[in-house]
Amino acid sequence: MHTDILSLFGYFASLVIAISMTLNSIVKFRWINLVGALGFAIYGLLIHAIPVTFLNGFIVAADVYYLVKIYRKKEVFDILEVRNDNNYLREFIQFHHKEIHKFFPGFDLIPEMNTISFFVLRNMNVAGVFLAHRQEGDVLHVGLDYVIPEYRDLKNGKYIYQHLRPWFISEGFKIAYAPADSPKYMKYLKKLGFKEDNMGNFTMALV
Repeated sequence: MHTDILSLFGYFASLVIAISMTLNSIVKFRWINLVGALGFAIYGLLIHAIPVTFLNGFIVAADVYYLVKIYRKKEVFDILEVRNDNNYLREFIQFHHKEIHKFFPGFDLIPEMNTISFFVLRNMNVAGVFLAHRQEGDVLHVGLDYVIPEYRDLKNGKYIYQHLRPWFISEGFKIAYAPADSPKYMKYLKKLGFKEDNMGNFTMALV
Protein backbone atom coordinates (compact mmCIF):
# COMPACT_ATOMS: atom_id res chain seq x y z
CA MET A 1 0.00 0.00 0.00
CA HIS A 2 1.25 3.48 -0.84
CA THR A 3 2.97 5.29 2.06
CA ASP A 4 0.68 8.35 1.83
CA ILE A 5 -2.44 6.17 1.97
CA LEU A 6 -1.03 4.30 4.94
CA SER A 7 -0.39 7.58 6.75
CA LEU A 8 -3.93 8.78 6.05
CA PHE A 9 -5.29 5.47 7.35
CA GLY A 10 -3.28 5.91 10.55
CA TYR A 11 -4.49 9.49 10.99
CA PHE A 12 -8.08 8.35 10.46
CA ALA A 13 -7.76 5.67 13.15
CA SER A 14 -6.24 8.26 15.51
CA LEU A 15 -9.09 10.67 14.83
CA VAL A 16 -11.72 8.01 15.54
CA ILE A 17 -10.10 7.14 18.87
CA ALA A 18 -9.82 10.83 19.76
CA ILE A 19 -13.54 11.30 19.02
CA SER A 20 -14.42 8.32 21.22
CA MET A 21 -12.69 10.01 24.15
CA THR A 22 -15.09 12.97 23.94
CA LEU A 23 -18.26 10.90 24.32
CA ASN A 24 -20.29 10.72 27.53
CA SER A 25 -22.20 7.60 26.59
CA ILE A 26 -20.34 4.44 27.58
CA VAL A 27 -22.00 2.43 24.79
CA LYS A 28 -21.07 4.96 22.09
CA PHE A 29 -17.55 5.22 23.51
CA ARG A 30 -17.08 1.45 23.31
CA TRP A 31 -18.36 1.20 19.73
CA ILE A 32 -16.36 4.11 18.34
CA ASN A 33 -13.26 3.18 20.31
CA LEU A 34 -13.61 -0.34 18.90
CA VAL A 35 -13.60 1.00 15.34
CA GLY A 36 -10.57 3.17 16.02
CA ALA A 37 -8.60 0.41 17.75
CA LEU A 38 -9.43 -2.05 14.95
CA GLY A 39 -8.18 0.50 12.43
CA PHE A 40 -4.95 0.92 14.38
CA ALA A 41 -4.48 -2.84 14.66
CA ILE A 42 -4.77 -3.14 10.87
CA TYR A 43 -2.47 -0.16 10.45
CA GLY A 44 0.10 -1.84 12.69
CA LEU A 45 -0.04 -4.98 10.56
CA LEU A 46 0.42 -3.00 7.35
CA ILE A 47 3.50 -1.17 8.64
CA HIS A 48 4.82 -4.33 10.37
CA ALA A 49 4.60 -2.72 13.83
CA ILE A 50 3.70 -5.76 15.94
CA PRO A 51 3.51 -3.86 19.29
CA VAL A 52 0.94 -1.46 17.78
CA THR A 53 -1.10 -4.38 16.45
CA PHE A 54 -0.89 -6.27 19.72
CA LEU A 55 -1.90 -3.31 21.90
CA ASN A 56 -4.83 -2.29 19.73
CA GLY A 57 -5.90 -5.90 19.26
CA PHE A 58 -6.15 -6.09 23.04
CA ILE A 59 -8.24 -2.90 23.11
CA VAL A 60 -10.56 -4.37 20.46
CA ALA A 61 -10.99 -7.51 22.56
CA ALA A 62 -11.70 -5.41 25.67
CA ASP A 63 -14.29 -3.27 23.85
CA VAL A 64 -16.03 -6.37 22.47
CA TYR A 65 -16.05 -7.97 25.93
CA TYR A 66 -17.64 -4.94 27.60
CA LEU A 67 -20.14 -4.38 24.78
CA VAL A 68 -21.33 -7.97 25.08
CA LYS A 69 -21.53 -7.53 28.84
CA ILE A 70 -23.55 -4.31 28.44
CA TYR A 71 -26.04 -5.79 25.98
CA ARG A 72 -26.49 -9.00 27.98
CA LYS A 73 -26.89 -7.23 31.29
CA LYS A 74 -30.38 -7.55 32.68
CA GLU A 75 -31.46 -4.33 34.32
CA VAL A 76 -34.38 -3.71 36.62
CA PHE A 77 -36.46 -0.72 35.54
CA ASP A 78 -38.92 1.15 37.68
CA ILE A 79 -40.38 4.61 38.07
CA LEU A 80 -40.46 6.90 41.06
CA GLU A 81 -43.44 9.22 40.86
CA VAL A 82 -42.88 12.63 42.45
CA ARG A 83 -44.93 15.76 42.99
CA ASN A 84 -44.55 18.32 40.25
CA ASP A 85 -42.98 20.73 42.75
CA ASN A 86 -40.66 18.14 44.31
CA ASN A 87 -37.41 19.71 45.57
CA TYR A 88 -35.19 16.92 44.25
CA LEU A 89 -36.87 17.27 40.83
CA ARG A 90 -36.01 20.97 40.84
CA GLU A 91 -32.42 20.31 41.87
CA PHE A 92 -32.01 17.53 39.29
CA ILE A 93 -33.21 19.76 36.45
CA GLN A 94 -31.07 22.65 37.66
CA PHE A 95 -27.99 20.42 37.85
CA HIS A 96 -28.53 19.11 34.30
CA HIS A 97 -29.80 22.44 32.98
CA LYS A 98 -27.16 22.96 30.29
CA GLU A 99 -27.37 19.37 29.03
CA ILE A 100 -31.17 19.41 29.02
CA HIS A 101 -31.20 22.51 26.82
CA LYS A 102 -29.17 20.70 24.16
CA PHE A 103 -32.19 18.49 23.54
CA PHE A 104 -34.97 20.77 24.79
CA PRO A 105 -34.04 24.37 23.90
CA GLY A 106 -35.97 26.86 25.97
CA PHE A 107 -37.25 24.27 28.44
CA ASP A 108 -38.33 25.71 31.75
CA LEU A 109 -39.83 23.81 34.67
CA ILE A 110 -43.44 24.89 35.18
CA PRO A 111 -44.74 22.67 38.00
CA GLU A 112 -48.45 23.24 37.34
CA MET A 113 -48.00 21.92 33.80
CA ASN A 114 -46.51 18.59 34.88
CA THR A 115 -49.43 16.45 36.01
CA ILE A 116 -47.30 13.38 35.27
CA SER A 117 -43.85 13.55 36.86
CA PHE A 118 -41.52 10.65 37.52
CA PHE A 119 -37.90 9.56 37.53
CA VAL A 120 -36.90 6.48 35.56
CA LEU A 121 -34.81 4.14 37.72
CA ARG A 122 -32.39 1.52 36.45
CA ASN A 123 -31.21 -0.82 39.18
CA MET A 124 -32.41 1.88 41.58
CA ASN A 125 -30.17 4.52 39.97
CA VAL A 126 -31.81 7.64 38.56
CA ALA A 127 -31.37 7.37 34.79
CA GLY A 128 -33.70 10.12 33.65
CA VAL A 129 -36.79 12.21 34.24
CA PHE A 130 -40.15 12.27 32.45
CA LEU A 131 -42.60 15.17 32.64
CA ALA A 132 -45.92 15.37 30.81
CA HIS A 133 -49.47 16.66 31.06
CA ARG A 134 -52.91 15.90 29.66
CA GLN A 135 -53.96 17.78 26.54
CA GLU A 136 -57.32 17.72 24.76
CA GLY A 137 -58.57 14.91 26.98
CA ASP A 138 -56.65 11.92 25.65
CA VAL A 139 -53.31 13.33 24.48
CA LEU A 140 -50.16 12.72 26.54
CA HIS A 141 -48.19 15.91 25.92
CA VAL A 142 -44.53 15.17 26.71
CA GLY A 143 -42.72 18.18 28.10
CA LEU A 144 -39.43 16.53 29.05
CA ASP A 145 -37.95 13.08 28.47
CA TYR A 146 -34.36 13.54 29.57
CA VAL A 147 -31.84 10.75 30.04
CA ILE A 148 -28.44 11.32 31.64
CA PRO A 149 -25.43 10.58 29.36
CA GLU A 150 -24.52 7.27 31.02
CA TYR A 151 -27.85 5.71 30.05
CA ARG A 152 -28.46 6.94 26.49
CA ASP A 153 -29.09 3.61 24.81
CA LEU A 154 -32.85 3.91 24.07
CA LYS A 155 -33.73 1.53 26.92
CA ASN A 156 -35.29 4.35 28.94
CA GLY A 157 -37.50 5.41 26.04
CA LYS A 158 -38.54 1.84 25.26
CA TYR A 159 -39.43 1.30 28.90
CA ILE A 160 -41.59 4.43 28.97
CA TYR A 161 -43.43 3.98 25.68
CA GLN A 162 -43.66 0.17 25.64
CA HIS A 163 -43.68 -1.14 29.19
CA LEU A 164 -45.66 1.79 30.63
CA ARG A 165 -48.10 1.96 27.70
CA PRO A 166 -50.84 -0.05 29.52
CA TRP A 167 -50.58 2.40 32.42
CA PHE A 168 -50.95 5.41 30.10
CA ILE A 169 -53.93 3.75 28.41
CA SER A 170 -55.56 3.01 31.78
CA GLU A 171 -55.24 6.74 32.53
CA GLY A 172 -57.22 7.52 29.38
CA PHE A 173 -54.42 8.50 27.01
CA LYS A 174 -54.67 7.45 23.36
CA ILE A 175 -51.89 9.47 21.75
CA ALA A 176 -48.44 10.59 22.87
CA TYR A 177 -47.38 13.98 21.50
CA ALA A 178 -43.78 15.16 21.77
CA PRO A 179 -42.77 18.60 20.43
CA ALA A 180 -39.21 18.37 19.10
CA ASP A 181 -36.96 21.40 18.73
CA SER A 182 -33.61 19.67 18.31
CA PRO A 183 -32.31 17.19 15.68
CA LYS A 184 -31.02 14.80 18.35
CA TYR A 185 -34.40 14.58 20.06
CA MET A 186 -36.13 14.12 16.70
CA LYS A 187 -33.82 11.20 15.92
CA TYR A 188 -34.55 9.69 19.34
CA LEU A 189 -38.31 9.95 18.82
CA LYS A 190 -38.18 8.34 15.38
CA LYS A 191 -36.21 5.40 16.77
CA LEU A 192 -38.92 4.89 19.39
CA GLY A 193 -41.66 4.78 16.75
CA PHE A 194 -42.97 8.36 16.75
CA LYS A 195 -44.23 9.64 13.40
CA GLU A 196 -43.62 13.14 12.08
CA ASP A 197 -46.48 14.88 10.31
CA ASN A 198 -46.38 17.70 7.74
CA MET A 199 -46.37 20.28 10.53
CA GLY A 200 -43.27 18.81 12.15
CA ASN A 201 -45.18 17.33 15.08
CA PHE A 202 -44.20 13.93 16.50
CA THR A 203 -46.95 11.60 17.66
CA MET A 204 -47.36 7.96 18.64
CA ALA A 205 -50.62 6.03 18.93
CA LEU A 206 -50.92 4.36 22.32
CA VAL A 207 -54.02 2.31 21.45
